[in-house]
Amino acid sequence: MLKGTLIHPDLMAALALCGHGDKVLIADGNYPLDSKTGNAEKIYLGLKPGLPTVTDVLEAIQSVINIEKAEVMDPADGTTPEIFGEFQTMLGGMELDKLGRYEFYDACGLPQVRVAVSTGEKRVFANLLITVGVA
Repeated sequence: MLKGTLIHPDLMAALALCGHGDKVLIADGNYPLDSKTGNAEKIYLGLKPGLPTVTDVLEAIQSVINIEKAEVMDPADGTTPEIFGEFQTMLGGMELDKLGRYEFYDACGLPQVRVAVSTGEKRVFANLLITVGVA
């Protein structure tokens, strides 16, 4: 029997193939998942606007993998989205590496991104690129 809170079979299978240093994108509902994630395994979880949220998915993923790094898409206007604070809290105070929009898109298209998850998240700039840590 599985431990943890993640029960989605396709997401579990995709994460099981990840190793140390591989990356997982958890994207908001606005993210162009198909065109900006290269050859990553794409999993569409959006049920309806707002569900599930990126933080719902992060919580479930954290129950089965360790995370060593987190990157976010930084707004060009110098503001800090409120969700960044939520990410940091959920990640135990981990610093978020901020990438510009196109830099973030480029990072999500690299071969190291093995899994890309689309959510129903409505908050803007709620995209999180996490790096899988050691067990």
